[in-house]
Amino acid sequence: MTTRRTPGQKGREEEERACRYLLTQGFKTRERNYRCRHGEIDLIMDDGDTLVFIEVRYRAHPRFASGAESIDHRKQAKLVATAQYYLQSHRDLARRPARFDVIALAPGDELSGIEWIKNAFLAEA
Repeated sequence: MTTRRTPGQKGREEEERACRYLLTQGFKTRERNYRCRHGEIDLIMDDGDTLVFIEVRYRAHPRFASGAESIDHRKQAKLVATAQYYLQSHRDLARRPARFDVIALAPGDELSGIEWIKNAFLAEA
C-alpha cells in the first residue's frame, strides 16, 4: 500500500529537489521558506556575490499553465515586497546585486523536469 502525500508534503519535497539542484550549480543557501507579513519566498540563496530570491513551482499536469507561467503580476508584486522587507531586515545585504529566479519543476527524477529561469522578472521601482 502506498502512502499518499498531501500537497504541502509534495511542495516541500519539490522545494528540496530545487535546492539540491541549485547547490550542484554552486549556490549557497541563506534562507528557506522565508516568511513575513508581505508573503513568502521559497529559497534565498547566494550565487557568488548575487543574492537570489527563488520561487519554486511544481506542476504535475502540463495541461495547466506551466510553473513559470503561473507567476502572475500579483505574485511577482508579493515576491518583490517580501524581498524588499528581507533586505530592510538585513541591511548588510542591501547593496549586493539581487535577482529573482524561478525553478519550474515537472514530474521526473532528481535532475530531469527542471526549468531554471534566471532573472525571471524585474522589481519595478
